[in-house]
Amino acid sequence: MSAPPSWQELHFTAKKDQVAALESWLFECGALSVTLEDDADQPLLEPGPGETPLWESVSVTALFDGDLSLYSVINAVPSHLVVTREAQPIPVADREWTRVWEEQFHPMQMGERLWVCPSWTAPPDPAAVNILLDPGLAFGTGTHPTTAMCLRAIDACVSHPIRVVDYGCGSGILGIAAARLGSGPVLAIDNDPQALVASRANAETNGVGEDHFSVVMPNDSAVPHWAGTTDLVVANILAGPLVNLAPTLVSLLAPSGQLLLAGLLEDQANQVIDAYANQVPLKIAAQEDGWVLLSGQRAA
Repeated sequence: MSAPPSWQELHFTAKKDQVAALESWLFECGALSVTLEDDADQPLLEPGPGETPLWESVSVTALFDGDLSLYSVINAVPSHLVVTREAQPIPVADREWTRVWEEQFHPMQMGERLWVCPSWTAPPDPAAVNILLDPGLAFGTGTHPTTAMCLRAIDACVSHPIRVVDYGCGSGILGIAAARLGSGPVLAIDNDPQALVASRANAETNGVGEDHFSVVMPNDSAVPHWAGTTDLVVANILAGPLVNLAPTLVSLLAPSGQLLLAGLLEDQANQVIDAYANQVPLKIAAQEDGWVLLSGQRAA
């Protein structure tokens, strides 16, 4: 007689407004974890500061111990919480999940000088500028096209001690990269306290000190002192916030300062370009997987 599987899964489809209640119900039934994935191929950015965005249609996978009988759970799931459900549990073989997860992530080259490397992997080019940053879901690590395009642009334009603002810094990866590439002082701004903690920790890991890399909330007293003095402002957020932040981001720029904007799809580019047109003419500087990077320079 064969041994029961180590783990088993139940699969459901739910609308986004059903997900929280379904998660709670599954945990009450003994679920060890609940994973959410896109069920409709809907583009969705890395979560913005303070946000937990969901797709309209969500694939929900609940992991249970292999010894449990789950047919009663399948039959009892409240019908108003799901759109569809699998008819039977799916066995999951035992695996060394940490190793599987680590095998999915490798060092990534971002431009001519810059690499982003997970902490468990030796940098392929020890002489390069290597940013140590482990993949995560919350704030951005270079795996998303918007982050990757920003990193390549920073690699190309930071070659001397310019002043840099990373607005909506998340993990701090863009500002840290600028600092390691030889920029002057960097101001990292985010409205999520968790992002500030993550940015400071990642800066410390990469040998970037507080005297070079400041992390603040948008209303911090340090921000007005950067007005009109910043050589490079980069913001990888979302199209809507980029439009709303146009006066703020432009006000930070020095004469001839450069603006890099990401976090928007190709069909959102004109909306953002129009919001900045009176002060910073923007153009598409890079495109990847339907995402675009906008770049422009403030008039001298």
